[in-house]
Amino acid sequence: MHELEPMSRTGYNRLMKELERLETVELPEVQQAVATAREEGDLKENGAYIYGRQRQGHIVGQIGELKGKLNRADIIDCTKVECDRAVFGTVVSLLDLVTKEKVTYQLLGPDDADFDTGSISVHSPIGRCIVGHSVGDKVSVKVPAGDRNLEVIDIARPEVD
Repeated sequence: MHELEPMSRTGYNRLMKELERLETVELPEVQQAVATAREEGDLKENGAYIYGRQRQGHIVGQIGELKGKLNRADIIDCTKVECDRAVFGTVVSLLDLVTKEKVTYQLLGPDDADFDTGSISVHSPIGRCIVGHSVGDKVSVKVPAGDRNLEVIDIARPEVD
């Protein structure tokens, strides 16, 4: 049995929407294209048929992967998480002790995280390093750009999940 993976309601809804799109739009379109190509005869040298079957297999694989992620999802209401320490769903502000730069991240699961919108995975190097720490704690983390020395300066709930 697979372990449950924490996921925000927003992340869960996004994956559900993607699953629905694949099942109701992408898969029927490619199935129709394969059926049309099959009617053209000689399947061994029919590029449209071969490509369509490969694409269909890829979409079916994506559907299976999404269903697996959704089945393992432990949906967390990020607006109700405790803020005494950094945990899944919290918004954590960090101070780089060398550059004095302040950064803020929401800690989410690997399928939720989007660095461009200010969220990182709890499984990322920084995420793993700060989970469980409280305001005032200093941590050192090894990232691809080198070692970073950080201090947790704030932990809060997000305004929306």
